[in-house]
Amino acid sequence: MGQQSLIYSFVARGTLILSEYTDFTGNFTEIAHQCLQKLPATNNKFTYNCDGHTFNYLVEDGYTYCVVAVESIGRQVPIAFLERIKDDFTKKYGGGKAATATAKSLNKEFGAKLKEQMLYCVDHQEEISKLSKVKAQVTEVKGVMMENIVKVLDRGENIDILVDKTEDLRTQAQGFRENGEQLRRKMWWQNMKIKLIVLGIIFALILIIVLSVCGGFNCGN
Repeated sequence: MGQQSLIYSFVARGTLILSEYTDFTGNFTEIAHQCLQKLPATNNKFTYNCDGHTFNYLVEDGYTYCVVAVESIGRQVPIAFLERIKDDFTKKYGGGKAATATAKSLNKEFGAKLKEQMLYCVDHQEEISKLSKVKAQVTEVKGVMMENIVKVLDRGENIDILVDKTEDLRTQAQGFRENGEQLRRKMWWQNMKIKLIVLGIIFALILIIVLSVCGGFNCGN
């Protein structure tokens, strides 16, 4: 069953195929190799359709994982296979001999793993479908959480701005209070001066009146 759905797979470093597996013959191998030569070097997933088959690629950290599948199987199973093969390959060869391995030199060691995972993924399509849905939900939740975090951070920046403005207002209010105190003291002194001047005038008037009265009645005699 697996061999009827996933028909060819390989792992490559750059454009150099290190390990491959298939039980079939056909031009799909040539097409897969031609697509490999044209793949962008950036980490990503790519799928091409040709002659009723899909050519699925996963590029990560300089290595390319490929599986050719019949188109009717969809994308979930091939992508799940690529993820599983990537994990297996990284665990077995990460930082090791894969970095210097020659063309197809890992066939004996890793070809059996390619076959094993091809059979497993096709024979467990329902399980893979459920896992893919859960993974999609987790990705969606993570996206929502990240969006909320960004909003909180933006809100935090706005809070900082508001705090700065509040601090400015508090400083301005403090300045107004200080200026108000100075103005109040200044006005108090001005009022006091006016009162003293008025009292002085009144006193002078009283003194003039008294002197005038005394002069008229010879107060000194």
